[in-house]
Amino acid sequence: MPTDLRSQPFKILLTLGESTTWGMCATTEERRWGNLLARLIAEFQGRPLTLLNKGISANSISPRSPGYEASAKPSALERLERDVLAHKPDLFVCSYGLNDMRCRMHPEEFREDLRTVVRTVRGHCDPVTVLTTVYHMTGWDRYAPFDQGSPEAMRVFNLVIKQVAEEEGAILADIHAAEGCADWMIHPDGVHANDLGHRIIAHRVFEALAQRCSCLGLTSEHA
Repeated sequence: MPTDLRSQPFKILLTLGESTTWGMCATTEERRWGNLLARLIAEFQGRPLTLLNKGISANSISPRSPGYEASAKPSALERLERDVLAHKPDLFVCSYGLNDMRCRMHPEEFREDLRTVVRTVRGHCDPVTVLTTVYHMTGWDRYAPFDQGSPEAMRVFNLVIKQVAEEEGAILADIHAAEGCADWMIHPDGVHANDLGHRIIAHRVFEALAQRCSCLGLTSEHA
Protein backbone atom coordinates (compact mmCIF):
# COMPACT_ATOMS: atom_id res chain seq x y z
CA MET A 1 0.00 0.00 0.00
CA PRO A 2 1.32 3.50 -0.84
CA THR A 3 1.82 5.99 1.98
CA ASP A 4 -1.21 8.26 2.32
CA LEU A 5 0.12 11.82 2.26
CA ARG A 6 -3.17 13.66 2.78
CA SER A 7 -6.49 12.58 4.30
CA GLN A 8 -8.01 16.06 4.73
CA PRO A 9 -9.23 18.18 1.81
CA PHE A 10 -6.74 20.56 0.23
CA LYS A 11 -7.31 24.27 0.78
CA ILE A 12 -4.65 26.01 -1.32
CA LEU A 13 -3.13 24.68 -4.55
CA LEU A 14 -0.10 26.69 -5.65
CA THR A 15 1.56 26.03 -9.00
CA LEU A 16 5.06 27.43 -9.54
CA GLY A 17 6.66 27.25 -12.94
CA GLU A 18 7.21 28.61 -16.42
CA SER A 19 4.98 29.60 -19.34
CA THR A 20 3.00 26.38 -19.66
CA THR A 21 2.26 26.55 -15.93
CA TRP A 22 0.98 30.09 -16.43
CA GLY A 23 -1.23 28.76 -19.22
CA MET A 24 0.49 29.83 -22.43
CA CYS A 25 -1.35 28.66 -25.56
CA ALA A 26 -4.43 27.40 -23.73
CA THR A 27 -7.38 28.99 -25.55
CA THR A 28 -9.08 30.09 -22.31
CA GLU A 29 -8.07 30.45 -18.69
CA GLU A 30 -10.33 27.57 -17.74
CA ARG A 31 -8.40 25.27 -20.10
CA ARG A 32 -5.06 25.89 -18.40
CA TRP A 33 -3.81 22.77 -16.68
CA GLY A 34 -3.75 24.42 -13.26
CA ASN A 35 -7.42 25.36 -13.53
CA LEU A 36 -8.34 21.91 -14.79
CA LEU A 37 -6.43 20.30 -11.92
CA ALA A 38 -8.13 22.51 -9.33
CA ARG A 39 -11.56 21.50 -10.64
CA LEU A 40 -10.67 17.81 -10.54
CA ILE A 41 -9.43 18.08 -6.97
CA ALA A 42 -12.51 20.01 -5.84
CA GLU A 43 -14.82 17.47 -7.46
CA PHE A 44 -13.24 14.44 -5.84
CA GLN A 45 -12.51 15.86 -2.41
CA GLY A 46 -16.01 17.34 -2.29
CA ARG A 47 -14.85 20.85 -1.34
CA PRO A 48 -13.56 23.86 -3.29
CA LEU A 49 -9.98 25.03 -2.98
CA THR A 50 -8.07 28.16 -3.92
CA LEU A 51 -5.78 28.06 -6.95
CA LEU A 52 -2.74 30.33 -6.92
CA ASN A 53 -1.09 30.19 -10.34
CA LYS A 54 2.47 31.44 -9.99
CA GLY A 55 3.70 30.54 -13.44
CA ILE A 56 5.77 33.16 -15.28
CA SER A 57 6.52 32.95 -18.99
CA ALA A 58 10.24 32.67 -19.85
CA ASN A 59 11.12 32.10 -16.19
CA SER A 60 14.23 30.29 -14.96
CA ILE A 61 14.93 28.41 -11.75
CA SER A 62 17.76 30.62 -10.49
CA PRO A 63 20.21 33.40 -11.46
CA ARG A 64 22.87 30.84 -12.38
CA SER A 65 20.76 29.47 -15.23
CA PRO A 66 22.56 30.53 -18.47
CA GLY A 67 19.32 32.00 -19.79
CA TYR A 68 18.75 34.15 -16.72
CA GLU A 69 19.62 37.50 -18.31
CA ALA A 70 17.12 36.90 -21.11
CA SER A 71 14.50 35.41 -18.81
CA ALA A 72 11.53 36.99 -17.10
CA LYS A 73 12.51 37.82 -13.53
CA PRO A 74 12.58 37.10 -10.66
CA SER A 75 13.61 33.46 -10.93
CA ALA A 76 12.01 30.71 -8.88
CA LEU A 77 14.58 30.89 -6.08
CA GLU A 78 14.38 34.68 -5.96
CA ARG A 79 10.60 34.73 -5.60
CA LEU A 80 10.00 31.83 -3.24
CA GLU A 81 9.28 34.05 -0.24
CA ARG A 82 6.79 36.28 -2.05
CA ASP A 83 5.13 33.80 -4.37
CA VAL A 84 5.09 30.60 -2.30
CA LEU A 85 6.04 30.84 1.36
CA ALA A 86 3.81 33.84 2.05
CA HIS A 87 0.75 31.85 0.97
CA LYS A 88 1.45 28.64 2.93
CA PRO A 89 -0.06 26.23 0.38
CA ASP A 90 -0.96 22.71 1.46
CA LEU A 91 -0.49 21.49 -2.14
CA PHE A 92 2.56 22.68 -4.07
CA VAL A 93 3.21 21.76 -7.71
CA CYS A 94 6.66 22.75 -8.99
CA SER A 95 7.21 22.64 -12.74
CA TYR A 96 10.71 23.69 -13.85
CA GLY A 97 13.39 22.45 -16.20
CA LEU A 98 12.15 23.27 -19.70
CA ASN A 99 13.73 26.72 -20.02
CA ASP A 100 16.82 25.78 -18.04
CA MET A 101 17.37 22.70 -20.19
CA ARG A 102 16.90 24.77 -23.36
CA CYS A 103 19.69 27.18 -22.39
CA ARG A 104 22.13 24.41 -21.37
CA MET A 105 22.07 24.80 -17.62
CA HIS A 106 24.30 22.15 -16.08
CA PRO A 107 22.06 19.31 -14.84
CA GLU A 108 23.84 19.17 -11.47
CA GLU A 109 23.32 22.89 -10.88
CA PHE A 110 19.67 22.43 -11.79
CA ARG A 111 19.49 19.50 -9.34
CA GLU A 112 20.87 21.65 -6.53
CA ASP A 113 18.46 24.51 -7.24
CA LEU A 114 15.42 22.25 -7.55
CA ARG A 115 16.35 20.55 -4.29
CA THR A 116 16.66 23.97 -2.63
CA VAL A 117 13.17 24.93 -3.84
CA VAL A 118 11.65 21.74 -2.47
CA ARG A 119 13.45 21.84 0.86
CA THR A 120 12.76 25.54 1.44
CA VAL A 121 9.03 25.21 0.78
CA ARG A 122 8.62 22.00 2.75
CA GLY A 123 10.64 23.40 5.64
CA HIS A 124 8.32 26.39 5.81
CA CYS A 125 4.83 24.92 5.42
CA ASP A 126 5.30 21.20 4.54
CA PRO A 127 2.76 20.94 1.70
CA VAL A 128 2.15 17.85 -0.35
CA THR A 129 4.72 18.48 -3.08
CA VAL A 130 4.54 17.42 -6.72
CA LEU A 131 7.37 17.71 -9.24
CA THR A 132 6.58 17.49 -12.94
CA THR A 133 8.98 16.33 -15.61
CA VAL A 134 9.91 18.52 -18.57
CA TYR A 135 7.17 18.72 -21.20
CA HIS A 136 7.44 17.28 -24.69
CA MET A 137 8.36 19.89 -27.32
CA THR A 138 9.37 20.10 -30.98
CA GLY A 139 10.79 23.60 -31.61
CA TRP A 140 14.36 22.98 -30.55
CA ASP A 141 15.87 25.69 -32.78
CA ARG A 142 13.57 28.55 -31.76
CA TYR A 143 13.61 31.47 -29.30
CA ALA A 144 17.28 32.14 -28.55
CA PRO A 145 18.90 31.78 -26.06
CA PHE A 146 16.39 29.02 -25.31
CA ASP A 147 17.31 27.18 -28.48
CA GLN A 148 20.13 24.96 -27.22
CA GLY A 149 18.23 21.97 -25.85
CA SER A 150 17.87 18.49 -27.30
CA PRO A 151 15.93 15.27 -26.69
CA GLU A 152 18.97 13.87 -24.91
CA ALA A 153 19.25 16.90 -22.63
CA MET A 154 15.54 16.53 -21.87
CA ARG A 155 16.06 12.90 -20.86
CA VAL A 156 18.86 13.93 -18.51
CA PHE A 157 16.79 16.69 -16.90
CA ASN A 158 13.82 14.37 -16.48
CA LEU A 159 16.05 11.82 -14.77
CA VAL A 160 17.31 14.52 -12.41
CA ILE A 161 13.74 15.57 -11.59
CA LYS A 162 12.74 11.97 -10.90
CA GLN A 163 15.75 11.50 -8.63
CA VAL A 164 15.04 14.69 -6.66
CA ALA A 165 11.41 13.64 -6.21
CA GLU A 166 12.49 10.27 -4.86
CA GLU A 167 15.20 11.69 -2.60
CA GLU A 168 12.96 14.41 -1.16
CA GLY A 169 9.78 12.36 -0.78
CA ALA A 170 7.88 14.39 -3.36
CA ILE A 171 5.29 13.00 -5.77
CA LEU A 172 6.45 12.68 -9.36
CA ALA A 173 4.03 13.52 -12.17
CA ASP A 174 5.65 12.25 -15.36
CA ILE A 175 4.20 14.72 -17.84
CA HIS A 176 6.54 13.69 -20.63
CA ALA A 177 5.42 10.06 -20.40
CA ALA A 178 1.76 11.11 -20.36
CA GLU A 179 2.19 13.11 -23.56
CA GLY A 180 3.81 10.12 -25.23
CA CYS A 181 5.83 12.37 -27.58
CA ALA A 182 2.62 13.10 -29.50
CA ASP A 183 3.34 16.26 -31.47
CA TRP A 184 -0.37 17.05 -31.77
CA MET A 185 -0.41 17.94 -28.06
CA ILE A 186 1.99 20.82 -28.79
CA HIS A 187 1.01 24.28 -30.04
CA PRO A 188 2.41 25.25 -33.46
CA ASP A 189 4.98 27.40 -31.65
CA GLY A 190 6.78 24.12 -30.92
CA VAL A 191 7.19 24.69 -27.18
CA HIS A 192 3.90 25.03 -25.33
CA ALA A 193 1.05 22.61 -24.76
CA ASN A 194 -2.19 23.17 -26.67
CA ASP A 195 -5.60 22.56 -25.10
CA LEU A 196 -5.22 18.80 -25.43
CA GLY A 197 -1.75 18.96 -23.89
CA HIS A 198 -3.01 21.04 -20.96
CA ARG A 199 -5.75 18.47 -20.38
CA ILE A 200 -3.27 15.60 -20.36
CA ILE A 201 -0.95 17.46 -17.97
CA ALA A 202 -3.80 18.13 -15.53
CA HIS A 203 -4.89 14.51 -15.57
CA ARG A 204 -1.37 13.17 -15.06
CA VAL A 205 -0.81 15.42 -12.04
CA PHE A 206 -4.23 14.44 -10.67
CA GLU A 207 -3.49 10.76 -11.23
CA ALA A 208 -0.22 11.05 -9.32
CA LEU A 209 -1.99 12.83 -6.45
CA ALA A 210 -4.85 10.35 -6.37
CA GLN A 211 -2.40 7.50 -5.81
CA ARG A 212 -0.98 9.16 -2.69
CA CYS A 213 -3.78 11.30 -1.18
CA SER A 214 -6.87 9.61 0.25
CA CYS A 215 -8.69 12.95 0.48
CA LEU A 216 -9.39 12.63 -3.23
CA GLY A 217 -11.59 9.64 -2.51
CA LEU A 218 -13.89 11.48 -0.12
CA THR A 219 -16.79 11.87 -2.54
CA SER A 220 -16.58 8.18 -3.47
CA GLU A 221 -16.98 7.23 0.18
CA HIS A 222 -20.36 8.94 0.29
CA ALA A 223 -21.62 7.97 -3.16
